[in-house]
Amino acid sequence: MTVALKIAGFMEKSSWIRKMFEEGAKLKAVHGPENVYDFSLGNPNVAPPKEFISVLKETVDSLRPADHGYMPNAGYPPVRMSVAQYVSRDQGIDIMADDVIMTCGAAGALNVILKTILNPGEEILTPAPYFVEYVFYADNHGGTLKTASTNPDFTLDLNAISQAVTEKTRAVLINSPNNPTGQLYSEKSLRDLGSLLKEKSRQFGNIIYLISDEPYRKIIYDGHSVPSIFLSYPESILATSYSKDFSIPGERIGFIAVSPKATYKKGLVAGMTLSNRILGFVNAPALMQRVIAQLQGFSVDIAEYTRKRDLLCDGLMACGYRFTKPPGAFYLFPETPIPDDVAFVKALQEELILTVPGIGFGGPGHFRISYCVDDKTITRAMPGFKKVMDKFH
Repeated sequence: MTVALKIAGFMEKSSWIRKMFEEGAKLKAVHGPENVYDFSLGNPNVAPPKEFISVLKETVDSLRPADHGYMPNAGYPPVRMSVAQYVSRDQGIDIMADDVIMTCGAAGALNVILKTILNPGEEILTPAPYFVEYVFYADNHGGTLKTASTNPDFTLDLNAISQAVTEKTRAVLINSPNNPTGQLYSEKSLRDLGSLLKEKSRQFGNIIYLISDEPYRKIIYDGHSVPSIFLSYPESILATSYSKDFSIPGERIGFIAVSPKATYKKGLVAGMTLSNRILGFVNAPALMQRVIAQLQGFSVDIAEYTRKRDLLCDGLMACGYRFTKPPGAFYLFPETPIPDDVAFVKALQEELILTVPGIGFGGPGHFRISYCVDDKTITRAMPGFKKVMDKFH
């Protein structure tokens, strides 16, 4: 055995997203990339903001030799200040530079948070459907991921969450806008969730944190907005990245922000700064820190994703698919016309359409379509979507 037994087991049930991505590579080699309609991976295809390219060039041209050296593990103080000022405006509450830790993307941020707060055997509770990697992130730090069902439209079911919270619950982890559903959680539902967690924390004699994973925060449609997590619950922690709103996932830049009203804020920040180092991230990339410090509030052209969403939704509705139209992110999570979503996704694959079965996200009976693709990929895939629906409907 060349790898640990646990990792060998994880490899067997690893991400459906990656499995479909690998299947897609094989199909593209046989049929040509232009004839395979790949909706499997949430890899942004809208160009980064032009301001990002400009600032990147200016930053590279102005670098000095010392700018490549070590830095404070939480990030450059001026960068943290710039982020804190923006988050203060965005969240409607004042936070300081010391409340911010720069990280290697949102994935790095979540692992730093969980490393800091989890004791062995404790649980992280998340609404399902959920981002598939959460299972592994919790396990990385001695914890277990537990799920609570959502309403039929994927909004929060507070009763289900209440019943799922136990003395082992260390945090509730939400993702809004959500991957894979694109759903947003309303201000009222977040405030009600905050009240619930306050009550449960008192009941069990231990703070239950609310962690909000928000890399799609700026990708919202139809006049919607993402409510402030800090105004919803004082014991909250924000994790996010610039991967989606800047279309730079490969640059691995994000941050953690801790609520200024968190009871143990100072200890949390100190613990996360240490975790950032000892997990091997050490610090967020120096070049990207300098760049994003000058670009707070910018994003890609959201109108492009709005057009893609509408193009996909209109086409699938005409084919007979049922779904909740997403108010955010760039995913659609339709129902499958048969209970076996894996079989349905395989049928789509026969038409050279690559999607991901909902079971991989804790949402069986659905499948995920990532519509951050060329418009022609959407339109040319429609006959195949209709053919498979007609086969099972």
